[in-house]
Order: sequence, then C-alpha cells, then structure tokens
Amino acid sequence: MNRYDAATLPVHRGPAAWSAILGTLPAADVLNDDINADFAIVGAGFAGLSAARRLIQLHPNTKVVVLEAGRVAEGAAGRNSGFMIDLPHDLASDDYSGSGDDRTMIELNRQAISFARSAVEDYGINPGFFDPAGKVNGAASDTAEAHNQSYAKHLASLGEDSQVLDPQQMFELTGSRHYTSGLYTPGTIMLQPAGYIRGLANGLRSQDVQIYENSAVSSFVREGSGWKLRTDSGSVSTQRIILTVNGHLESFGIERDRLMQLFLFAAMTPELNADDLAKLGGQPRWGVTPSDPMGTTMRRIDTGQGGNRIVTRTCAALRPGMVATAKDLKRASKVMQRKFEQRFPQLAGIRMEYQWAGHLCLSLNGVSVTREIDQGVYSGCVQNGLGTARGTLTGIAAAELACGHRSNISNHFSTEAPPKRLPPRPLREIGANAVLRWKEWKAANE
Repeated sequence: MNRYDAATLPVHRGPAAWSAILGTLPAADVLNDDINADFAIVGAGFAGLSAARRLIQLHPNTKVVVLEAGRVAEGAAGRNSGFMIDLPHDLASDDYSGSGDDRTMIELNRQAISFARSAVEDYGINPGFFDPAGKVNGAASDTAEAHNQSYAKHLASLGEDSQVLDPQQMFELTGSRHYTSGLYTPGTIMLQPAGYIRGLANGLRSQDVQIYENSAVSSFVREGSGWKLRTDSGSVSTQRIILTVNGHLESFGIERDRLMQLFLFAAMTPELNADDLAKLGGQPRWGVTPSDPMGTTMRRIDTGQGGNRIVTRTCAALRPGMVATAKDLKRASKVMQRKFEQRFPQLAGIRMEYQWAGHLCLSLNGVSVTREIDQGVYSGCVQNGLGTARGTLTGIAAAELACGHRSNISNHFSTEAPPKRLPPRPLREIGANAVLRWKEWKAANE
C-alpha cells in the first residue's frame, strides 16, 4: 500500500494514576515542524522506547524520532499493574502454564528484564521504580490452591523454583486474612511503570532521541523510496517506520478483524495515613496475582514508588471500537471497591482516589505482530496482555528487523504465525464478553 490512515486515535477512560502520583510532567514537546529522521517510531510505551534504545545501541549516530499521541507514561504504559514477569503467564489458561515452548519464553522474558535493568543503570532511573521483589500467586479456595499446585509442578518440570506460603505468611506479607495460601516466585520485577517509562524517555532524550508528545500520527504515506508521517501540526520524512501502537495497529487497517481489543480495570487508594497503615500491617511492598487469571490482582506500594497505596485490578471487557465505556468503568469500580474491602475489612470505607481502564491487545492464537508490514514499515505490536516484558521484546525485535540485525529475540517474534481471524461482529463482542463475565464469576473470591 502507499497510504495508511488512522481511523481512530487512542482514547483513555480515567486518569493514568501511576503517572499522576509522581507529579506533574514538564510541558510537552509537540511536533510543529516538517522534519527528517533515519527512523520514526510511532508510540512511546514499553515497545516504542525499547525500540528506540535498541536502535541507538545498534547505530549510535542514527537520528531517531518518537511520536506519542498523548503524554509519555499516560497511555497503556502507565495503566498496567507493573508486573514484569519472567515465568510463563498465559492469561488464557487456568493456572498460567504456557501452551508453547515455555523454556524459550522464560529466556526471552529474562532478556527483557536484563535490557530494562541496564536502562535503569545507564540512565540513572530511580531503582525504586524497578524492584526485583518477585510476586505471589494468591489463593483463597481449594480450587485456587489446586491451580497453584499445578503451576508449581509445571515450574519444577522447567527447573524453576517456587515457594509455598501458608495463611500466616500471606497475612504477614499483605495484612489480609483473605488468602489461604500463596505461591512465591522470585524473578518478577515490580515496576512503578510510569516512573520507569518516564526515566527511559528522559534517558533517551539525553542521547539525542527526539520524543514528541501530543503528536498523534494521523497517516503515513509513501514518498519516493521512503515515508512521510503526518500529525496535526507537523510531519516526519523517514526511510523506516516502526509501529509500536499495540492494538491500535488495527486503526491503520493492519490485521483488521484479527486483534482482540480488551480492557482491564484498576483502582488505587488515596495515600494511606499512619492510622490506616497501623490497621493494615503487612509489608510495605508486595504484589499478588490471582491463582485464577480472571481473579483480582492486588499490589501495595510505598513512598519510594509514589506513596503508601494499594492497587486493585479486576474485571475485563472486549471493545472492538478500542474505547472502554463509562458503564464499563462504573461497573468495574463497584466490583473493585468490594474486592478491596473483602481483602482489607480493616480499611473498609476508604474510597478509591483513582479508577481507570487499561487497553490490552491479544490475538486468538497468542502471537504478536512483529514483522515488516510494508517496505520500510515494521511492527512490534500485540503483547497479549503482557505489555511490560513482551512489549520490551517486540520493541527490540522490531528495531532489529528495521536494522537488518538478527538475534534470538527477532528470530522468535518474526517467525510467529499470523494472528487468526476472529468471529464476525457482533457475535465476537457478545460472545467474548459473556465468556469474560462467566470466567469472572467462576473466579469468585480469587
């Protein structure tokens, strides 16, 4: 094709709380000119900024421009739960066990973590934003404990360690009597996702990467042997484009009717005062994912990550239009308040300060879209709900493909099968949301 037009632009429901608790961003640098670049990256999340870092590692003197539709760390990158997970974490399974080559994915995920760790070190990012604390799969029923046992056996078969926590250990960790057991795994990095992304962007700027915010790409058009990307008030002429827009790949007409546009919902408390913390007990930082993937994720942070707060994440909705509805967020907010008070009755009555929706993109067969889309146009999209580690990897892979460089990362993602076609609408939306509600109900107290 010679032209790609964006049918829609990103729309976010609710504030990006992880960014809000870090304070106001400096004024945005908006693209207001017609400029040239060797590489133009669309999207400044985990994938886009990782792609920029990989490009300048491979070609230190290259001119890289990144175009972000909103503000850095206020899109999907600032709306996730901040778990950078090394182990199999298949959201479509009952117990997270993967369906493919788990050993390969563990090795790749650990490369993503190593890549991020080196960025923290090189750019002087606050180490509190990159905490190697591990995580716990929490269980609150016999069924959930069986899921954890199954997952532990699967990990053991891969040579991976895990540790079972009893009810008292879970209470000492979280301050909650809700959990009957837990399964601790040590390799997860607990990010302050907005803090990490802000730091990564600032580090790239120090290496002369130009990052333009509030500069949504409305189209890109073939221009001679290269391309011109257009925004509301400027343009970038370049030989190579890297698209790191996750599900908004479909906005440009790419992989239409093959991508599942999913929204998850989260809430964050106000900063807890001394009395609240005394009632809560537990440790100042921890992360608990549910043993059932459709259960409720809980996370506690401290002043080193933006204040003493608890984050709750639960509920999901498929929205092919790529916009969560106000009704979706209202329903999820009620559920999250109930889940929070169920786990922490000693804090009942505390109302959430922030509630928001986060956009995920999945494919039916669990593959990314990481390849050359058109001559000189490369994609590092579709993270299948694993945006921190998988986004880092697809960004690295897309950058390597754009440079003609091969590694085990680019070899893995560029040789995946295409995404499978989805059922037609409206059957897709009705059926998927019915399944999601059923799985949510089935997860019960998890």
